[in-house]
Amino acid sequence: MPQPTAVRILRLTLTNFRSYRAASLSVDRDLVVLTGANGAGKTNLLEAISFLAPGRGLRRATLEETAFSEGDGSWAVAAEIEGALGLATLGTGIVLPTDDFTASRQCRVDREPVASAAAFADHLRIVWLTPAMDGLFAGPASERRRFLDRLVLAVDASHSSRVSALERSLRSRNRLLQEPSPDGHWLDAVEHETAEVAIAVAAARAETMQRLAAALATDKDTASPFPWAGIALDGAIENAIGACPASELEDRYRAALRAGRARDATAGRTLEGPHLTDLLVTHGPKQIAAGEASTGEQKALLVGLVLAHAGLVGAMTGITPILLLDEIAAHLDPARREALYERLAGIGAQVWMSGADPAVFDPIASSAAWFDVTPGRAQRRA
Repeated sequence: MPQPTAVRILRLTLTNFRSYRAASLSVDRDLVVLTGANGAGKTNLLEAISFLAPGRGLRRATLEETAFSEGDGSWAVAAEIEGALGLATLGTGIVLPTDDFTASRQCRVDREPVASAAAFADHLRIVWLTPAMDGLFAGPASERRRFLDRLVLAVDASHSSRVSALERSLRSRNRLLQEPSPDGHWLDAVEHETAEVAIAVAAARAETMQRLAAALATDKDTASPFPWAGIALDGAIENAIGACPASELEDRYRAALRAGRARDATAGRTLEGPHLTDLLVTHGPKQIAAGEASTGEQKALLVGLVLAHAGLVGAMTGITPILLLDEIAAHLDPARREALYERLAGIGAQVWMSGADPAVFDPIASSAAWFDVTPGRAQRRA
């Protein structure tokens, strides 16, 4: 099997983005370290990179929230990359609304407009880990479902559009059910569409999780400081994928929606379907639910899961993803930090890491492009 193509950002440019009126970072290493005080703007730089992937970035922010507070509301992020198709410039942002159109996200490849950020997936893939994800295993199912869909999106750039279509279809169905006498023909039509897109969403999730579970099982290392994870989907449709044709699953789900109309009308929402699926994660060596592990074990488990996913992205897409690791080392003990740096050095990816304490990055200082971040500025160390 051919080796995945490693992708690297050579230059990152921000204009009126978050705390940056203007910034430009030139990078010539696989490891990139961003250090500075809390609130200096380290995460803003990682977030800017995350907008070069489909979706709303690592903070799930609105387009308006990312604009520089003293600017005119427009913003732009651009990256010169060495990607899967060679050298390219990717750019995204918003321009000021006019009388003719409202503000919307614009995307360009080599300065030519493209339909959406999904087009960037031909050039690079991005995987990230942030402090907000630390409570993933003990938090609500909705957060794990969002994490699950992000895992799928990294290998299938069309997944977010399918998930959005499912959400819109379910909203339409719920509105119809709230009417005093909903039109049966309209409900039939909406449920037909809902079932079609629901099976597509479930199938993409099932395939990615089956492949990731297989990769985790193959690479089990009981001595690793990052314990291997067991993963499974708690979703009837996802677990039925492969057992029968997709058309049969669509028919079954349509029948379930039709039978559940009265119940769903009373509840005010659809009570069955992949929009309620959960991602079940276990601490492999201990055979306990991840949410029952200690805080440190959960962090280590999450790191191991994300690194395994990065390897899967490379295997499935032929593109080794860029890794964005926000405050990754702060809450790892020295042994796990050392193990992390060893893993990162061997995966062949460009890795961007941030942290408030420069000392935690001392072991990789000689091999990293290091930037000291202060409000509105990122300065490369000599």
